[in-house]
Amino acid sequence: MTAVRQFLQGAALLARGLGLILRSPRLLVLGLIPAVISGVLYTAGLVALVDFLPRLSRGVTWFADDWAEGWRDLARVLGGAGLLGVAVLLGILTFTAVTLLIGDPFYERISELVEDRFGGVPDEVEVTFWQSLRRSLVDSLRLIGLSILFGLPLFVLGFLPVVGQTVIPVLGAMVGGWLLAVELTGVPFQRRGKRLAARRATLKGQRPLALGFGVAVFCCFLIPLGAVLLMPAAVAGGTLLARTALGHPTAEPSRTLADHQLGR
Repeated sequence: MTAVRQFLQGAALLARGLGLILRSPRLLVLGLIPAVISGVLYTAGLVALVDFLPRLSRGVTWFADDWAEGWRDLARVLGGAGLLGVAVLLGILTFTAVTLLIGDPFYERISELVEDRFGGVPDEVEVTFWQSLRRSLVDSLRLIGLSILFGLPLFVLGFLPVVGQTVIPVLGAMVGGWLLAVELTGVPFQRRGKRLAARRATLKGQRPLALGFGVAVFCCFLIPLGAVLLMPAAVAGGTLLARTALGHPTAEPSRTLADHQLGR
């Protein structure tokens, strides 16, 4: 399979995850609760950022204070756009991590039902709630750190004329998509006793597939309320991505107990 076809297959996993979630309104509602809580918090933060944006853009373009008015205004506009862009990038990435922590029991249940639907997990490792929460917190903090590490250079590069408004957004979607793919496969990999390092290594072996899924999620999360409404589907799709990357079945099975629970 070519890299392009793998990329498209990965993107299709989000649509498959959405289809599974829509079959069970109960699971959809449960999955939306933590996403709505996070959405309210992040919306308040975005409103505050927009309110302070003119002052912040003047602060990051201090070097242009003595420039001619037209060039100074242009530098400030680019500075404000860069600040807003990196805030959106970091917001999308940290939103997923924070929402997964808030909704850990809900998303565990969604992931479990998806796994059961496609044959379960061979040699499943039992993990207590507190172990799962602790591991999720540690992994999320690591991924948030990586988000900041990549986000800051992208912010600086966003100042470049033309390139900053064309190439950098695409690069940001690729980086953001990869980190989202790693985050959203955390639960199924933990169920198999695999931590963050093993998760990254496995997904690197299926990089086009992982990027296709992650970029699709990233782009959907850019849509207003997209991150809130599609978070349960992203968790289901992440479970399918983990199963695909690990070589576990993802073909439609016969009618099962999980089938009934998912409302099929």
